[in-house]
Amino acid sequence: MTSKTFPNLKKIAQNMRDTLGDKKCYLIFAHNGTGKTRLSCMFKDLGKKTIRNTEEKTVDTLYYNAFTEDLFTWNNDLESDTQRVLMLNKESRFFNGIKELEMDTRIRDFLRIYADFDFRIDYDDWYVVFLRDVQIRNTTRREEYIKISRGEENIFIWSFFLAIAQLAIDKDPAYDWVKYIYIDDPISSLDDNNAVAVACHLAQLIKTNDMKMVVSTHHALFFNVMYNELKRDSTAKRFLSKKDDTGKYLVRDTGDTPFFHHIELLKQLKRVADSGKLYTYHFNILRNILEKTSSFHGFDNFSSCIKQDETDLDGTIHLRMTQLLNHGGYSIFEPVEMVEDNKRIFKEILNGFMDTYKFNTELFIEK
Repeated sequence: MTSKTFPNLKKIAQNMRDTLGDKKCYLIFAHNGTGKTRLSCMFKDLGKKTIRNTEEKTVDTLYYNAFTEDLFTWNNDLESDTQRVLMLNKESRFFNGIKELEMDTRIRDFLRIYADFDFRIDYDDWYVVFLRDVQIRNTTRREEYIKISRGEENIFIWSFFLAIAQLAIDKDPAYDWVKYIYIDDPISSLDDNNAVAVACHLAQLIKTNDMKMVVSTHHALFFNVMYNELKRDSTAKRFLSKKDDTGKYLVRDTGDTPFFHHIELLKQLKRVADSGKLYTYHFNILRNILEKTSSFHGFDNFSSCIKQDETDLDGTIHLRMTQLLNHGGYSIFEPVEMVEDNKRIFKEILNGFMDTYKFNTELFIEK
C-alpha cells in the first residue's frame, strides 16, 4: 500500500488488525489533533467480545495512551503537604495481579535505565511513594514522599507499562489475554535525550519477540529513531493525515525516504496550495516552518525567510499578513477558508520560500 484513503478511524483500525499477521509492527506518524489516541481506542474496542449468555467482555489489546496515564493520579496531601503519593486505579484490569507478581522489582529494572529516583508500592492502599537519595556535604539522606516532575512521572508510568508488557510477552497467566500491544506517544513531557532512549529501548523490545505491536507518535525525532532501528524488520511505516476537504483519512507509506517533520508539513502545504483548498490555519503551519528555518540559519526574525518579490519589494505586506492571520485564533478544528487575495499571498510566500531553500522536488509529487 503506497497510500490509501479510509472513511473513518474505525476502518483504519480494522485494516491494521487484518494485516498485522503479515507484519511484526505498525509504526505510525500523525500530527496532534489527527486522531492517534482515538485510533488506539478504536483498535482496542475492536478486540472486545461478549461471552455468550453473560455480560462479561473479553479483550485482546494491552495499550498505552493518554487513558493509561489517567490510571495514575496524584494525592498531594493538601492538608499537611508532607505525604504526596501517586494513586493507582485498582478497578482497572491494567493492574491485574501486580501484588503477586512482585511488580516493584520488575518496574525497577526498567526505571533504572531512565531515572535516578526510587519508589515503593503500597499494595493495600493502592498508591506509590517516591524516594530520592540527596547528597548533603559528606552524607547521603533518603527523602520520601517526594513530588517528582511531570517528565519523571511519565517515565515511571512508562516503566510500569513496560514491566506489564514484558509479562504479556512472556505469556504470564495474568496477562495471557494479550494478543496485541498498542503504544501511543509514550514520550509526552520528555526531553530529546529520554525520547531517543525510549525509542531505542522500545525498538529492541519489538525486535526481540513475536508480539504484534502498533506504535504511533507525533514526535518527529522519536519516529526517526524508531524508523532507523526497525528499518530491516518486518515493520510497516505509515503517515496518517486527515483530508481537509472530505473529513476522510489518508494513510501513506513513508517508504525509504528519511522522515522529517518540516518536510511533511511542507508537502501538506504544497498539496493544499495547489488544490486551492487553503484555510486560515495553514498560515499557522507556514509561520511555524519560517520560524524554525530562520532559527536554523541564525536570523533573529522569521521575516528574513520571506522572499521579496516585485509586488512587495520590502516584504512588509507578506510579513504583516503572516502575522495577522497567524494570531487570529484560527483553529484546525473549525476551519475557515481563506479569501482569494489571502490565498494568493500565501502561495507567493510558500513558493518564494521553496525557491530560496531548495528541497528535492520529487518529494512533493503525489504518488
